[in-house]
Amino acid sequence: MTPLTLPDPLQRWRLLLGEPAEPACGGLSDAAQAADAALEWLYGRDGDRAERGERSAGLGPSALSTPDWINTIHTLFPKEVIERLERDAVERYGIDEVVTNLEVLERIEPSESLLRAVLHTKHLMNPEVLATARRLVAEVVRRIMEKLATEVRQAFGGSRDRRRRSRMKVARNFDFRRTLLANLRRWDPARGKLYVERPIFISRTRRHAEPWDIVLLIDQSGSMVDSVIHSAVMAACLWQLPGMRTRLVAFDTQVVDLTADVSDPVELLMKVQLGGGTDIAKAVGYAQSLVANPARTIVVLVSDFYEGGSPSELVRRVKALTGAGAKVLGLAALDAQAEPAYDREMAARLVKEGAQVGAMTPGQLAGWLAEKVQA
Repeated sequence: MTPLTLPDPLQRWRLLLGEPAEPACGGLSDAAQAADAALEWLYGRDGDRAERGERSAGLGPSALSTPDWINTIHTLFPKEVIERLERDAVERYGIDEVVTNLEVLERIEPSESLLRAVLHTKHLMNPEVLATARRLVAEVVRRIMEKLATEVRQAFGGSRDRRRRSRMKVARNFDFRRTLLANLRRWDPARGKLYVERPIFISRTRRHAEPWDIVLLIDQSGSMVDSVIHSAVMAACLWQLPGMRTRLVAFDTQVVDLTADVSDPVELLMKVQLGGGTDIAKAVGYAQSLVANPARTIVVLVSDFYEGGSPSELVRRVKALTGAGAKVLGLAALDAQAEPAYDREMAARLVKEGAQVGAMTPGQLAGWLAEKVQA
């Protein structure tokens, strides 16, 4: 799902007036249909709205759950519209599942969808509800981290060192050439077979003479919530690796260094403030101030690349980083699906200046970082 853009005035009128206006205004795009369903989910609770001439989507009962609805509006609408919708949901219609109803929150099954909804609405929760929400967040984060930690450990298993033998008798460490040479005297010409008595395995080593600096810059836009979640967990996993100094920085129009909480992804996520504008150039400028050794620095920019600040300044700062020898990776998405919606023109400009831009799962990011630090 992508952020809602409606340059056509007829589309805007159709969304405002509902399905009865479709013959005059035409149909809706996919994103506008999703927005129409979200508005109907909320304002369709007014039973006499059609008689009063208010909007009516006429789409029938919606399959949206409350967490799904929260996540949908945070993806489609700008901040001021989201605030109005959430206020109407709580104050006008009394929809307090998740945000105020402790009993409902205690019964709900932990899931990533619920985690996204909690992050979107935690500012509306009273302290008691927030404490319960935090426990749910912790459980979802634990599940994500359990899977991701395995992927990170596999990716950073170390480069192979053929000068040393290993006691770890696993297939990936098997040294075919040395095993063959060590067992040649057991070759049986009659049977045409080589009998191996002593297989040899290669040791693996890491290069930690000088640590690597990994700077994760995380866009806090509402549509980036999945990437924010997985970035927080990824940072915690990287934090545990030797030879790595990991920093995590969240940004919108302001830049907040959350490195002090990087070892605790739950605390980190509860401090993230989703929504607001986006000044990517300012965040990249902050990353520049952290660089001590460009040759051993990787800046990972997780963003949709829709720059609310100065596009030219963003390009200039990325060029300065890559020109100094730092590696810059731009991620348009960092989640299990890796399905991005981003400003391709800006991404292309950054690639032209030496950045690498793509969308990937957290496991793929771990593999990419391992390649860079073990090269």
